[in-house]
Formats: sequence, structure tokens, C-alpha cells
Amino acid sequence: MSVIKGKVWKFGDGVDTDIIIPARYLILPLEEMKHKAMEPVKPEFAEKVNEGDIIVAGQNFGCGSSREQAPAALKALGIRAIVAASFARIFYRNAINLGLPVIECRDLYEQVDEGDVIEITPLTGKIRMPENGMEFSGSTLPDFLLEIINNGGLIPYLSAKFKTS
Repeated sequence: MSVIKGKVWKFGDGVDTDIIIPARYLILPLEEMKHKAMEPVKPEFAEKVNEGDIIVAGQNFGCGSSREQAPAALKALGIRAIVAASFARIFYRNAINLGLPVIECRDLYEQVDEGDVIEITPLTGKIRMPENGMEFSGSTLPDFLLEIINNGGLIPYLSAKFKTS
């Protein structure tokens, strides 16, 4: 996986899945649902997010219910990666299963502002702020999880791995 470079959207601690995608929108198809992402805290988010943007968050990002729609809506909007001080474990695994890179880094949150551009190297966990040269060490993903992400998620990975001729 190459370097992911994008503009930062910043969220605080304890962003739960009902903030990421409120339950009342779960009945919508993903293409409609994604336009409601982060509505409770940043109503303009879905309208203004661009393909390749990155979320930076505080602790326990994705807590709450185990709904797969939360990372799916973010990915469908074009979010390329999420960096957080920590993740709720089920959100973390759901994101990987959908092919969305998630990196834990406790030091980045206080140093980055919304709108900054960062570069993430998922293979090494390095995060760089090109405008000021600051660098941070985030978590690295094991090779098998990187392979799932590189294939676009768990289902495409398994399809490719067990493809019969």
C-alpha cells in the first residue's frame, strides 16, 4: 500500500456509531445513507468531504453499536483512512473488513488542525505533516490485514484467495 495523502477532518473523543451514521438512516441504501454521515456533530461534513480526505479523531472512535454501516458510509464518501488515538475494536475490524485503513496514533490529534494535509504510510505507520515536516509514529497493521485492505476488503480478498480456475 502506498502513501495516503489527504485533507484532515478532525473529530473528538468518543465518536460513536450513532454519530457516524444515525440509526434512523440505516434503512437507506448506502448511496443515500452516506450523505447523513456525521450529521449530529458536523452537518456540513458529507457535503464538503472530498475523495481522499482523512479523519483524525481522539480516543475510542467508533464506539457504540457494531454497525458495519458506520465505516461503510465514511468509505463511500471517499474517506481514505482514519487515524485516531484509539478505536473501538468492532469498528476497527469492520473498517478493515471493508478495506478502510485505520491507524492508531496518540500524538497526532493535538498537533493537527482540521484542513491540514497529512501523509500516512500504512506499511510503516508513519504519519507526516508536509507543511511543517512533523512526523508521528502510528500503529502498523500486520501483513494479513494489509492484504485485506489492499484487496478492497475481506470479501474481495477471500474471493481472490479462493478463486478456482
